Amino acid sequence: MISTSDPFAALGIPPTATAEEVRHAYHLLAKQGHPDQFQDAAAQHAAQERMIALNHAYQEALRLATDRAAKPYTQQIACEDAVQLARKMLRQRSPESALRQLMRARTRNAAWFHQQGLILMAMEQYDSACQSFREAVRRDPNNIEYRRGALDATIALRKSQTLMGRIRKLLRHHRK
Repeated sequence: MISTSDPFAALGIPPTATAEEVRHAYHLLAKQGHPDQFQDAAAQHAAQERMIALNHAYQEALRLATDRAAKPYTQQIACEDAVQLARKMLRQRSPESALRQLMRARTRNAAWFHQQGLILMAMEQYDSACQSFREAVRRDPNNIEYRRGALDATIALRKSQTLMGRIRKLLRHHRK
């Protein structure tokens, strides 16, 4: 019987294996012990039980390997650092990456919500951008830049809700 207490050992690979190595080991073991290879009912049943355990080990090892690979992007960082990284990604016209970097912040302040609003504007998510800018203004009511962002998002939201705005959006998404 395959032990799932250590999914990497069950697959015969080191705990530092990548997701690709996990997949490769799984496919080799699945081919070797697949229940369809056995004629005897008892042997087929035993192989099926091993296959179930192998599938569980595979899923857990794959999850662990994938989480380990994604860890650099999930470690929390200071709010100011997250905002700076997000600004850099947004300047590079990569709003999805900017949002991922921003979400790494341990805490959130007015500048964080302002940056989120800018990113959401770039992603044409005007309703959410309005909410972010409003939160930035709530936290720092005297900041004119935050207020300007809230106004721009409100205007963009209203324009996007018109017939012409909907047509433009359809055409932009059709070209992609």
